Amino acid sequence: MALIRWAPAASPARELQTFQREVDRLFGTFFDSQAGGNGTRRLQRFVPAVDLVEQDDRYVLRADLPGVREQDIKVEVDDNVLTVSGERHSEHEQLGEGYHRVERASGSFSRSLVLPDGVDPQAVNARFENGVLEVSVPKPTPKQPHRVSIAAPSDVDAAAGGELAAA
Repeated sequence: MALIRWAPAASPARELQTFQREVDRLFGTFFDSQAGGNGTRRLQRFVPAVDLVEQDDRYVLRADLPGVREQDIKVEVDDNVLTVSGERHSEHEQLGEGYHRVERASGSFSRSLVLPDGVDPQAVNARFENGVLEVSVPKPTPKQPHRVSIAAPSDVDAAAGGELAAA
């Protein structure tokens, strides 16, 4: 960045705009290129967007997976953790002379979320349609407390063979 000496005849607003453009250009170039050591653009990591929706009887996870083949997706439930993983392959294209820019990220991905206790892993199902993976997780049935009935002292004596003495 070149230093520009401010002269009283120059407009301070114009100088500020020039400085702002230079800063924008500097940071725009830095964040836009992310060039590797050999001058090639480093590929971004693919992280799919995920929505999680709670419905009355289930949780629904939807993941946007454009360009991912169904056979490259894995959905697992292990120890109350739901993991969606897979890989999106990049399209390698050789171009002669000219401009070539790749903005679509590729590579492997993995997203995990902890499920509530009591979820039956066998009841989890998934479907993949139009680049969207939908995983349905039925809510666990709430545990009901077990009520223990209290026996009358005479019932306890009879059950124990008369070993309890009355106080």
